[in-house]
Formats: sequence, C-alpha cells, structure tokens
Amino acid sequence: MAHTKGFSVRIFIPSGEPEGLRIIEKSNWTGQGLVFPRAQYAEARKRPEVGRTGVYVLYGPSETGQLPRVYIGEGDVVLPRLDQHARQKDFWTHAAVFTSKDQNLNKAHVQYLEARLVELAAAAKRAELDNGNIPQRPNLSEADVADAEGFLGDLLLCLPVVGVNLFEKAVADALRSDRDLLFLRSKGIEARGLDSSEGFVVLAGSRAARATVPSCHPYLIELRKSLIDKGVLVTDGETYRLSQDYTFNSPSTAAGVMLGRSSNGRAEWKDAKGRSLKEIQEAEAELA
Repeated sequence: MAHTKGFSVRIFIPSGEPEGLRIIEKSNWTGQGLVFPRAQYAEARKRPEVGRTGVYVLYGPSETGQLPRVYIGEGDVVLPRLDQHARQKDFWTHAAVFTSKDQNLNKAHVQYLEARLVELAAAAKRAELDNGNIPQRPNLSEADVADAEGFLGDLLLCLPVVGVNLFEKAVADALRSDRDLLFLRSKGIEARGLDSSEGFVVLAGSRAARATVPSCHPYLIELRKSLIDKGVLVTDGETYRLSQDYTFNSPSTAAGVMLGRSSNGRAEWKDAKGRSLKEIQEAEAELA
C-alpha cells in the first residue's frame, strides 16, 4: 500500500520490556493496537482493549515451511475468542489486536475488517493462512465501507512498525523505473528486481532455476517449496516463472530462490551498467 505522507506512531510499553506487550497508536486515528508475545498472554488478557469489539491477527512460525503462519479473526468482544485460541491453537507466538478507542467499531465493521485482511493475506502470499474458512464481507452501507476501509488503511500502516509484513503485496509498480532495475542472470535464468525499504522485490515474469544444487541451504529449499505450493513460482518450460511481484526479506534470499543455490545477493544483483548492488550502495553512501 503506497503511503506518501509522513505520520507518527506512538508505541507505549507498560512493562518496560521492549519485546513485551506494546500499545500502538497512530496520529489522527481513533484505533488502537495491542501487540504482545504469547508468553505474556496472562497480562494481555487483563487489558481493557481485549474487552472491546475488534479484529486480531495471530502469527508465528509454520510447522511445515519457511513462510510464517497467520490466523485472522474478529470478536464482538475479543477476549473470549483469544481464550479459545490460547487453548486450541499451538502455532502462534504473537498476537496483534486492533480496537477503537472511542468504541465506534461494531460487529459488522470487524467482520468486514476480518474478511479484508484474509483477502490481503491470501493475495500477498507471504504467509500460510490458518483460517479454514474464508470469511465473506458483510453487507455494509457505502458510508460504513468507507469508514472500515479508512480504519484498515491505518491498521496496515501500524503493523509493519511492529514487524508484521504479511498483508502487503510487493509495491514494484510504484518503484519501477529503468534506473532502479537490477538484474540476475545465470545459465538461462533472468530475473528483474529492485531494492526497497520493505525488502527486495523480484518482478513478475522473472525466471528461476527448476533445480537446486546439492549444497543449497535447507532454508532456501523449503522457501522455494512454499512458493511453488502457493503458486508464486509456476512451471514454465525448463524454468520456473514468478507469477507476481514478490518481496523477499533480503537480496540474498531473492537471489538464492531464483538461482536454486546459496548466493550473495549484493554481489549477484546488478544494474544495466553491470554495477553490483553492493557497488551501487557504496557509491550512494559516498555521495551522501
């Protein structure tokens, strides 16, 4: 989601532990986020925020692949739903709960937010969805949809601030230019990408090796398998083809997935002039 205007996010940590329970508030927003590790659920359930109507995201490592696992839900009162998941779902290690400080979210609003978050996670393909049933958007008035979309937009700006980047598709269209493009070429493989603040974006249509070398890191092998299973990498002749712009956590991960071997992405990705990403970054730092 493109956002071109500056904004402020306030993070309050009641316990004083930086990785502990955090209260998230954004400038000019009536919403409020409560983010906490599962180890502090006993403290989180005492908070007034979980006694309100809201939407929540449970996330943690996947048991089968390298992509994280995520569950999205809603509650007219959030706490009973969280209690249920604390008993029945083992995978999640962290939770993010979003409610309204002035309590102007109703059941239909949070059902809409839940459905939209599931849609976004499914489209981004950056996590394994734990939701067994895909929720449908409720019928809302045009005004209520506008209000819910406004709340969602601010919510999506807050999540990356606390390290949750599971809902955004790659933003290559906003960043794409001939000057920014980087290339990866090796034995019939050609990929195009660009470096961004969120990660390294590889563009749709890029080609990836069908096979991995014996020394390929298990992390890359499992990540490739996850992307194949989700249809991000699709078979196309002698290679795989990237079906959508996709954001990797680093240039090296992007290069490793596309080449089928462990790689130094800062050396492998090069611009049209043959300069490596490492050389480009060093030159930009010197100019600055």
